[in-house]
Amino acid sequence: MASTIRLVTAASILAIILGVVVGMVTALRQNSAFDIGTTFVSFFLYSLPSFLVAVLLKEFGAIGMNNFIQRGDPPQISLIWIIGLTVVSGLVWSLIVGGTPYRRLITFGVAGAATAAALVYMNLTNFFLEPSLGPVLLFLLIALTIVGVTALTAGLRNRRALIAAGIVGVIGYICYFTLQGLFDVSTIWTLLILGVVAIVVSVLVGFAVSYFGPDKGQVIRAAGITGFFVSFFVLIDRFMQAWPSYMANPRINGRPVATAQDATTGYSGDVWGTGIDQLMHFALPTISMLLVSFAFYTRFARAGLLEVFNQDYIRTARAKGLSEQTIVMRHAFRNMLIPLTTIIAADIGSLLGGALITERVFAIAGMGAMFNNGLRVLDLNPIMGYFLVIAILAIAFNFIADMLYAVLDPRVRVK
Repeated sequence: MASTIRLVTAASILAIILGVVVGMVTALRQNSAFDIGTTFVSFFLYSLPSFLVAVLLKEFGAIGMNNFIQRGDPPQISLIWIIGLTVVSGLVWSLIVGGTPYRRLITFGVAGAATAAALVYMNLTNFFLEPSLGPVLLFLLIALTIVGVTALTAGLRNRRALIAAGIVGVIGYICYFTLQGLFDVSTIWTLLILGVVAIVVSVLVGFAVSYFGPDKGQVIRAAGITGFFVSFFVLIDRFMQAWPSYMANPRINGRPVATAQDATTGYSGDVWGTGIDQLMHFALPTISMLLVSFAFYTRFARAGLLEVFNQDYIRTARAKGLSEQTIVMRHAFRNMLIPLTTIIAADIGSLLGGALITERVFAIAGMGAMFNNGLRVLDLNPIMGYFLVIAILAIAFNFIADMLYAVLDPRVRVK
């Protein structure tokens, strides 16, 4: 049960986040080349059977990636791939940003240059064998997070939100250096406690900065989201530091991307090595389930946002002179999530059903394998256990959806 729930939860969260983000962008760029291309890709992914996606990922995502890592010393991204990825990145970002031809050309150049620089940096630093964010790259990521989160949640004109996010970013950057010794002796419970402390401190910083000013919710939200991402970047860097020792383990043998099971047989390590091992085993099954759900959520989020844009209160907000960022993030986004919440609660059961096929392809000993074995030997106990867990999860997620209705829609709140 733990393996299946972990797999389904990760795939669901990532699919919801990516699907909603891409769906909103396509709605804002309605009938553009990006919208048409995303629509085609979404329908294509949604029509693919899950077992075919899983097999293709095993071939190209696992075997191909492992061969690439072992091909050279160090492995290098070829010039053809660098040029191709640079052009694709520039085209995608220019279509997302939109605007005048001059603006698209500038976006194409900046995005392409950033992609090419990142790929060249990976070649020069032997990234695939010794990955690391480092102080410089971490500083740049934190700075971009501060600006991006503030722009989306409160707007850059909200100085209090920008100051609160900046303070949280500085605290997180300092903790990156001061907590390295603690990370070396950490357990999973230590990391959970540190994560809770990071979120609490971020919220307190936002509350303190906004105490004597307006828009407390926006400032606290900007600080809290910034704290979450900064903590995530620090954690990713520490996992990267454990990558060389994980690769050097004889049980891994220089082929880290797993194609079967939920853990490497005979491997033992600290919380960082074990975490990497779990990630490598669940990465491809999660992506396999993510792609189909992502396509569904993308189309639904796009349709929902376009429907909200046609409401009278959106036209009233535009008539008042509110910025498009305020209209989208503060008015349209929340109302778009109301019908999506119902779909998410109902989709959990279908994801668990898809996990049966995915677990079969990747040989994961989860509820799907238990259910399949029960059918094969005509044992009713694991079959009933499978349906019992699905029923409990379906009831739980529908209950959570009912609670979220009250958060998203004031009209259904019960005093």
